[in-house]
Amino acid sequence: MNKYVRVCFVLLLVLCTVVTVALWQGMHSFLFAWVLNLMLMMGVLYTTQTFKPRLASTYYSSKKWEADGKIYKWFGVNGFRKVLVWVGWEKLNKASSPVKKCLNALKHLEYNTRQSEFGHLIIFFIVLALALFVGLYYGFKNIVWLLMLNIILNAYPIMVQRYNRPRIQKAIAKINVLQSAHKV
Repeated sequence: MNKYVRVCFVLLLVLCTVVTVALWQGMHSFLFAWVLNLMLMMGVLYTTQTFKPRLASTYYSSKKWEADGKIYKWFGVNGFRKVLVWVGWEKLNKASSPVKKCLNALKHLEYNTRQSEFGHLIIFFIVLALALFVGLYYGFKNIVWLLMLNIILNAYPIMVQRYNRPRIQKAIAKINVLQSAHKV
């Protein structure tokens, strides 16, 4: 089956599931917000894994103000990382993509941070737009779950990727320097 057809089928499944839960529980419910985020994660992950975009934009380069990670530490990214370990996400993630100290593995890991950030950005803005719609239509007190889960499931993962990427890039640069020194 053509990859475009498969992606369309998955995205249609995502849309049907989200609409079904919206009609069943309402767009202001916790269940809707949870299902929306998880289904969008599934759809975006499937799409990015299928098409593997280059993601070479300068947006993914670390800025000076974020290179040391202080801003992310201030927002509690280390606490969020501990929660990921506590719930078993890190173990699951490491099992599917183990970290090795070879150059190709680190480059692949660095690309995965961009891919993850890209996916969470897309989901963040979709959920935010939907929250604004729900807020305008049903009242802003009805978007609490959408906003809370959007921050927890999308904003914090984006910060984790932006926190980790400079460290991975430093490791890549060190390996490149060592390999260049060995060639001389």
